[in-house]
Amino acid sequence: MSTKTNPGNFFEDFRIGMKIIHATPRTITEGDVALYTALYGSRFAVQSSNAFAAAIGLPRAPLDDLLLFHLVFGKTVPDISLNAIANLGYASGRFHALAYPGDTIRTVSEVIGLKENSNGKTGTVYVRSVGTKQGGETVLEYVRWVMVRKQDPGAPPPEPVVPELPQAVPVADLIVPDALDLSGYDTDLAGNAYFWDDYEEGEKIDHVDAMTVEESDHMIATRLYQNTAKVHFNQHTEKDGRFGKRIVYGGHVISLARSFAFNGLANAFKIAAINGGRHVAPIFAGDTVYAWSQVLSKGALPGRTDLGALRLRLVAVKDQDCAAFPYRNQEGKYDPAVVLDFDYTVLIPRKR
Repeated sequence: MSTKTNPGNFFEDFRIGMKIIHATPRTITEGDVALYTALYGSRFAVQSSNAFAAAIGLPRAPLDDLLLFHLVFGKTVPDISLNAIANLGYASGRFHALAYPGDTIRTVSEVIGLKENSNGKTGTVYVRSVGTKQGGETVLEYVRWVMVRKQDPGAPPPEPVVPELPQAVPVADLIVPDALDLSGYDTDLAGNAYFWDDYEEGEKIDHVDAMTVEESDHMIATRLYQNTAKVHFNQHTEKDGRFGKRIVYGGHVISLARSFAFNGLANAFKIAAINGGRHVAPIFAGDTVYAWSQVLSKGALPGRTDLGALRLRLVAVKDQDCAAFPYRNQEGKYDPAVVLDFDYTVLIPRKR
């Protein structure tokens, strides 16, 4: 019997401090960028136009931040979450250097927490993943935690370690691209006249737009990121799973909601941090995704008078518009329509 194939790691295979060098570095191409645009229709001008990017000091249009996130994340799946039941959350995510077509991305992860669940059949694995490009320059770091199956339910549990994670990345720790000069920023071309100064803490924005998820879309997207999670692809096995069908990669929903956020937040062109996130409920092909945002806080960036930070809650909803801003009830339970609760920080120009 051959043992050359990789079954993925089970909960009992992980150890605190374990470092995993993930396989298959990925050189990003213009084709990847075009396909990402075709899948989500994102319209942020900085990532869409070389000329617009050059006008604010960049060499060309950088990668969409979430395309970079998905590529870094996808490297980790065969080692971290191939045997996962669910991806539970994100924290402490920071975007570092910009990435461009032609850059080669690789990922390394470290196990920073382990806790067996009370059923003895699964456990939660916490990892810090770091994406770098050629030359070793960091492009992204983040923490995520995943519920992973045990291969042997009788395997003794590890000493539980649950890392303490901040609620948000401090504004002082946000990284602004060195070359960024907003003196040439054109709000007409960007599609929105609203600056950092025009948003208020607590303000809610219905992004209005919506998109129905097709089976082909989410499968193409997940293959684009080289994400090998079984639950997204194999209907033969998933027909006998929890839902009886394939589930959509949660990152697909994040990208859809972020693309809708252009309508109301078009000048929020750069994601600086992922503070936290939860996939509240699964999405399936045929569901229609809507989204709304709330401004959680505003931050002034040290040494910058041309640029500010907005911490946003991005909520994705299925099969229901967001005119009433569905979220939680008085008991703190999510509205049944909510599928994503995503806390992130963006950079946005200030009035000159």
